[in-house]
Amino acid sequence: MALSSSGRKLVVEVVGCVAVLVVGAVALTHGRDTRQLLAQVAGVRDKTGAATKASENADGGIMVSSGRRRVELSAGGNNHYFAEAELNGRPVTVMVDTGASMVALTYDDARRAGIYPRDSDFTGRSSTANGIARFAPVDIDRVSIGGIEVRNVRAAVMEDGKLETSLLGMSYLSKVGSVAMKSGRLVLEE
Repeated sequence: MALSSSGRKLVVEVVGCVAVLVVGAVALTHGRDTRQLLAQVAGVRDKTGAATKASENADGGIMVSSGRRRVELSAGGNNHYFAEAELNGRPVTVMVDTGASMVALTYDDARRAGIYPRDSDFTGRSSTANGIARFAPVDIDRVSIGGIEVRNVRAAVMEDGKLETSLLGMSYLSKVGSVAMKSGRLVLEE
């Protein structure tokens, strides 16, 4: 039985609507994974989609039990842990780096957090994969991930263009209650 042109058009429209509904349902139920897949397919580095944001609870995030906060971060496709931190109350995406002795901020992220070092403040030197870079030592009033807040955190603001992603190092991590790896997740507890 052959369909008329209006019948074929109707079938195409119905199939299109079903496809949109299926894609929408998958995106809603697997949003983080969908962002990661789209970023990989598009060849774009998606820092915020590569990690579980602290506000997400179903697939890692904030949990409160016995008055203690617990944040679980899932590894991104590159096996790094990213989180949405708040620096002085302002959101900044960071990569958790237990090998970094202190929090290291990109120049732009420092400005986003209200930290404005002068050129004369860049007195420190750091050996990076790209050679020696200058940094400005600073203290951040408040650093928080999912409500796990640490005050007076030592940090380094890297010269403009010398750091791709801000790092959440040990100057923050050593002050939280515990940091552990459990079943492929990084778990922070107050």
